[in-house]
Amino acid sequence: MKPVEVKFTEEEKQELREALEDMEKPVELHVFIGPNCEYCDEMLKLVKTLEEAAPVRNGQKLIKVHVWEKGKHDEMFKKQKVERIPSLTMLDGVIRYTGVPAGEEVRGLVETIIRISTDDSGLDESTIERIKKINVPVHIEIVVTPQCPYCPYAALLANMFAFEAWKAGRRDFIADTVEAYENPDIADKYNVTSVPAIAINGVLAFVGVPYEEDFIDRIERVALKHEKVETQIISESATGL
Repeated sequence: MKPVEVKFTEEEKQELREALEDMEKPVELHVFIGPNCEYCDEMLKLVKTLEEAAPVRNGQKLIKVHVWEKGKHDEMFKKQKVERIPSLTMLDGVIRYTGVPAGEEVRGLVETIIRISTDDSGLDESTIERIKKINVPVHIEIVVTPQCPYCPYAALLANMFAFEAWKAGRRDFIADTVEAYENPDIADKYNVTSVPAIAINGVLAFVGVPYEEDFIDRIERVALKHEKVETQIISESATGL
């Protein structure tokens, strides 16, 4: 048995259909696959199930799946900054799943789709205003496993931060949910022994699900540090003239 496997009972498929009935506007899922990919079939199985379970409005399914293959659609890989297969993205690639969001992770993925579809992140208004003011690149990595019951909440929170940044016109604020079994090198990079583990711009920031306020506080500190470094580089450059 694979450590990452997509399986839905008929009861689970019905629950999925009922949950997705809350959708209002179409949501596009971009799936990135390639040759010699152990888990690409699992990713395709997942998105096919989601597409089939999605409601129909005005004669069209509200979940639209696009499949891109490495070696054939490399421009799309480059455009959405996807380097690993399988991956799944939404909203121009600012929400990304590196590896299959299987098991418990399906719940967070479904809720992400619904919130995008209804244009409601669920975040506090003060958090949204703070997200809008962040003007430096942010890359959040949420390291997860399919069996972790808390991981979907961490991924959903990061996804909604990226969603609000996307609505504000940002395309360099990325929430990247990383499946640890498929990407052990990333888990090893942060010495992950417990999930969810959350890194911000390459530095481990949380183990466990953070409170919304703590999360935006930490991102702001990372942004401030970036700005100080940029200012220092500019100052040193000016001094050298």
